[in-house]
Amino acid sequence: MPTDLDAAFAASPFPDGRWGSSDSFLAPILHAFAATRVGSATIRSLVPVDRKVLVRSSGRYTVLGPFGSPMLLLTTIGRKSGLERTTPLVYLPEGDALLVVGSNFGQGHHPAWVLNLADHPTATITIRGTAVPVDARELVDEERTQAFDAFQTLAKPYEAYAHRTTRTIRVFALTKRG
Repeated sequence: MPTDLDAAFAASPFPDGRWGSSDSFLAPILHAFAATRVGSATIRSLVPVDRKVLVRSSGRYTVLGPFGSPMLLLTTIGRKSGLERTTPLVYLPEGDALLVVGSNFGQGHHPAWVLNLADHPTATITIRGTAVPVDARELVDEERTQAFDAFQTLAKPYEAYAHRTTRTIRVFALTKRG
């Protein structure tokens, strides 16, 4: 799993979706706030606005600020509706794949995009204006544990999310289709 984020992005076949700097003095404050229940609820309430900003900027900007977290837009096919659904997500590069986590802020249920990928493991991601068709594979066992540990290293809220729920938080690897 990625330990040196700059090296992981340099080796990745995907665009670097970081905006700003993870060295920002505000990043640790935002991460600490996001790890709280109030912080998670606040950020969850901003997701619809953030989705609009990210969609309109083709994944270039987020309302959550330039704190260096890599962001992408994941477009899945709704398992019930059959319609496209777009979700902003933090991701990590790992070799020829991108890793995404279905934390849902530690809520008791999986986010809809996780269930959509489970039913239709093809999707499209948009990073900094570049749309890429991808295939999804759910990680299990040790591979899942290592990937989730990498997310906890990236941002402390993931540890809080894991402790807040009894479900196993699902992790997916996204690779370029074709």
